Amino acid sequence: MTTEQSTADVVVIGSGHNGMVAACYLAREGLTVEVVESDDVLGGAVSTVERWPGVQVDRGSSAHVIVRHSGIVEELDLAASGLRYIDCDPWGFAPAPDPDDAGPEGRPLVFSVDLDATCASIEAACGPDDAAAYRRFVEVWGPRSRAVVASFGRAPNARGLIGSFWPLGAPAEGRPRTPGGELAVDFLGSGDALLDKWFTSERLKAALAWFGAQSGPPMSEPGTAAMVGWVALLHDVPPGHPVGGSGGLTRALRTRLESDGGRVVLGDGAERLLVEDGRVTGVRTRSGRTVRADAVVAACHVDVTRRLAGDDAPPVLADAAPPIGNGFGLVVRVLTDALPAYPGVDPDLALHGLQLLCTDRGQLAAAHGDWGAGRVPREPVPLAMSFSASDDTLAPPGRHVVTIWGQWYPYALAGGGDWDAIADVEARRLIGAVDRYAPGFAASVQETYVQTPLALERELSLPRGNVMHVEMGLSSMFALRPVPGLSGYKVPGLPGLYLAGASTHPGGGVSGNSGRSAARVLLADRGRLPRARAAAKRSLRRVGGRLARARS
Repeated sequence: MTTEQSTADVVVIGSGHNGMVAACYLAREGLTVEVVESDDVLGGAVSTVERWPGVQVDRGSSAHVIVRHSGIVEELDLAASGLRYIDCDPWGFAPAPDPDDAGPEGRPLVFSVDLDATCASIEAACGPDDAAAYRRFVEVWGPRSRAVVASFGRAPNARGLIGSFWPLGAPAEGRPRTPGGELAVDFLGSGDALLDKWFTSERLKAALAWFGAQSGPPMSEPGTAAMVGWVALLHDVPPGHPVGGSGGLTRALRTRLESDGGRVVLGDGAERLLVEDGRVTGVRTRSGRTVRADAVVAACHVDVTRRLAGDDAPPVLADAAPPIGNGFGLVVRVLTDALPAYPGVDPDLALHGLQLLCTDRGQLAAAHGDWGAGRVPREPVPLAMSFSASDDTLAPPGRHVVTIWGQWYPYALAGGGDWDAIADVEARRLIGAVDRYAPGFAASVQETYVQTPLALERELSLPRGNVMHVEMGLSSMFALRPVPGLSGYKVPGLPGLYLAGASTHPGGGVSGNSGRSAARVLLADRGRLPRARAAAKRSLRRVGGRLARARS
């Protein structure tokens, strides 16, 4: 136990990417910022560790999608801090139902950044009508998805939403005004209904539905259409994987933060919010250290924030009960001596992006139905990623890292099932599901690391193993996230406390938007420091840092 005390303008709780983004934007404005993290590993669910000797394995996310459309990477100039993305191109691959068939049923679907190449693949596998429909789908949903991107980067209030979506109704050259009713039906409708409206091939609909379902809800739920429509943007900027692993993003954020005088302390997370006269005044850490601050950004799960506030939590926080759900998925990280080999498919077409191993939406519906009943899926549906195919920093020569994601695995198992007892069995079943499409894959597996919903809770502090913190259904999005009273990135009744992270708008996934928005709200409340003063403070801190390093 220590009695050390320090001060900062802002303390950020949690070194996940949203917390680090918030810290960077605050430090850029000249504020002194300290990030406190209970884990010994930087980055929360955006982190990479040496899982086996010489092998770098992601702990949470692997493919980064939303952050690459947010502008955050460019605004913070993270390339100068060491971040380098490898484009996933092709960004999606869906296997043929019958690779021995010489006709369309033997042709895979390959989704490339190049729209012409994608449409050619769809035409070969699904016919010219669906290829033409897909081209038109991208044309229509491109502007709509860009509006979603804009809404993700703004506070989820009426002004922000109108500013994002109002331009969609305006006529443009060669395009009539879009009726508001049509937009409402499409945006509020289900992903399945949208797919049925546009396409005829079940194979194509299954691949796009499996992509859309990565946010959590099944595509049969209202309000999931936009999750499918996001594919239109991937023909502009595809998903990416940082060189060296997903943690490359948070490492770059730390470098940027420290260049502006910020500080990150690992292994000593917040234990309690300090509150005086009804206002947050800092945090006490697990070691007993006190950090006094004018403001605290809780970039952690909203339930954790409530616990940290304790009896000082105002009713809006104390009574908050957002839907967390019964788990989310199962992750199997494997070290192999070969990459997955899909029959008759050029590896360059299959292995650089998301391997969407689903050919019928009935498989997705069945898996979700089992989840709802508290059962593991009778037929696992895998998504595979093998980024060591394009990044040789992840594993030694002749070895590869493959991540297999299986969705809709319940945290609480019906009948009192024990995840620790069945983890290895379920991992083998999920590996076997990949092997059905890539024969010989199971035999290539040398090492296995299994992240059940329970293990995700233990390792990454994700309550009930929900990687999105709060369910991503229509009832908990935008101004309803995590609950209406907390949707503005601060806690009414407890000034000085701000919220960031996947519990807040726009939700889970690697986006950084929540951290940036929280920082903007805090700065607006405080009054931005003049740029000249901020620049002077940064310059002094850099000089001080160099002198300290020279003395040591």
